[in-house]
Amino acid sequence: MARRKTPGDDDEGTPVPEDRDAPESHEIDDGPSLFGDEARPPGKVADSGYVVLARKYRPETFDDLIGQEAMVTTLRNAFAADRIAQGYMLTGVRGVGKTTTARILARALNYVKPGLPDRPTVEMDGYGAHCEAIIQSRHPDVVEIDAASNTGVDNVREIIESARYRPMSARYKVFIIDEVHMLSKGAFNALLKTLEEPPPHVKFIFATTEVRKVPVTVLSRCQRFDLRRVEVPVLAEHFRKIAGKEGATVEDDATLLIARAAEGSVRDGLSILDQAIAMGEGAVTGVAVRAMLGLADRGRIFDLIEHMLGGRTAEALGALDGLYRDGADPLEMLGDLAEAIHAATRIKVAGAASDSEVLSGEELRRAKGLAERLSIPLLARVWQMLLKGIDEAGKAPNVRAAAEMVVVRIAHTADLPSPDEIIRALGGAPMAPRSGAKPSAETRAAGKVEARGREQATAPAPAAEGDDNDDDDGRFAPPVGESFDAAFGAPAGEPPEDDDGTEADIGPSVVERPEDIVLTSFVDVVALIGRKRDARLKVHLEEHVSLVKFEAPASIELHLLANAPPEIANELREKLNRWTARRWTIAVSRRPGDLPLGEQQRQREAAEIEALKQHPSVRAVFEQFPDAKIASVKPISRPSDAGGDDASDTDDSAVG
Repeated sequence: MARRKTPGDDDEGTPVPEDRDAPESHEIDDGPSLFGDEARPPGKVADSGYVVLARKYRPETFDDLIGQEAMVTTLRNAFAADRIAQGYMLTGVRGVGKTTTARILARALNYVKPGLPDRPTVEMDGYGAHCEAIIQSRHPDVVEIDAASNTGVDNVREIIESARYRPMSARYKVFIIDEVHMLSKGAFNALLKTLEEPPPHVKFIFATTEVRKVPVTVLSRCQRFDLRRVEVPVLAEHFRKIAGKEGATVEDDATLLIARAAEGSVRDGLSILDQAIAMGEGAVTGVAVRAMLGLADRGRIFDLIEHMLGGRTAEALGALDGLYRDGADPLEMLGDLAEAIHAATRIKVAGAASDSEVLSGEELRRAKGLAERLSIPLLARVWQMLLKGIDEAGKAPNVRAAAEMVVVRIAHTADLPSPDEIIRALGGAPMAPRSGAKPSAETRAAGKVEARGREQATAPAPAAEGDDNDDDDGRFAPPVGESFDAAFGAPAGEPPEDDDGTEADIGPSVVERPEDIVLTSFVDVVALIGRKRDARLKVHLEEHVSLVKFEAPASIELHLLANAPPEIANELREKLNRWTARRWTIAVSRRPGDLPLGEQQRQREAAEIEALKQHPSVRAVFEQFPDAKIASVKPISRPSDAGGDDASDTDDSAVG
């Protein structure tokens, strides 16, 4: 029977001896496949149909990697100095080049080419003897293992047994274990000894997206490289080059949209670009990419923000409906709103140059305009509301309805003052003009009507207990430029009062310079603690200690009562030292001192109520209502006469 002629025979069918010193040819004849396909001619690549861009343009050298300069520099220097580790751990999010880097590393370790020294190198000029087989994942000495499907000890035992034998043709036997965090605990333990002291011809390269799941004992035996997300400008330029190689035209706005949607992943971005080229038949436009990804037009997103922060709820809902009709996803719209607010905030604090490469010219202009008109507290508040709204919309049965409610909520609160402005207004300071939107007409009208009603209700007359006017529905906001004191009918300059008529114990936290604080009594000390918002320490000092001695400027002697914590003296000393920039001496005495401040206050209030009961008007009330009682005493400021004397020396009281 005649022997079949093989590629190694001459024209007569005589076998030709191989030249073992000749470099390996790139034209590889794999012969017939296991599935009965006919063998393809030498030099032909298998016709597998279209190859996606992410595989077609996969980097083959370290020079081709983008966005990983730190890792490339480290490896380049390590190879040049012959300081090659036995194991490498590559971590990072999806699509940043972990598996690709592992294959390039394996290629550099086994790079062989005539005329070059027989040593590993990252300076790979063209294909070497083993490069093509390594890149195509079919080299016998470069073993790629998917840890997601090979998780057990038996799989690791096969690796350990294989590592004992020298490589068949390459310089090193390289084990690439992808998604290594999927290995079981026993498999990791079985690998430790071989990983720590492998044979000199073995190298390990691990890749994972969940490095926190890899045991520390494994990480300590490897050199770790964290592959970064690729920045938007770098991605956009990379996509522009690939589109040019594919013969497609692409707009700059489209590449920026794709790069932002990729979230730092090269593979994700190339998949989107591949789809966009197919959709546009070779022409990639920003409009087409937005429609494909369900994104909203950024210009219309900024219009929506201006409607919301202008308190124009109807216009904001109309803009949202228009974007929805044009194909934008409601959840994506909320994300776009958050991105726009974030961009304006960055420009506000870091300048326009911080986002000049990420935003298009029009987006940069609109974001800069928002940053100039809005304050940081307002931007931060809208950001928080959008984050909460995105979470709510993701759980809502109707995402569009949830997005509309978020827009209504932001538009409704846009003209409300920030918390610090409320605090200043309640303390008597004038309300600063809002640095954003103007109040809506409905809100201004409601504010004026309610303000007039409150002014009429503040005539000095006894008030019954519990008469707190709870029918405020929360929609009130003072007109821009007016203080909350005026809106609520409270005299400017008076401290806020609690429901029981006493001044608020814990006021707003006040920023004071330590050198300006002068404490001349124990009452001043307690008041300072109140301004610092330390309610627990304030209560202890008022109720559970008695003052034995106070000596200015910085000495206190206290007697601790039953419920006082033993460490209160040290705590008080440390905080006073920090707040006043003085060294305080706080001593604890066994000798009782004065009554606690809280008890003194209660005795004064009781004496004041008893004195008030002797007032003829109050006595007349008690005669008519024997079961009535005086709940609290609320001092009411009255205009002074021309001579400056008080208009009245009597106090009104709330009787219940």
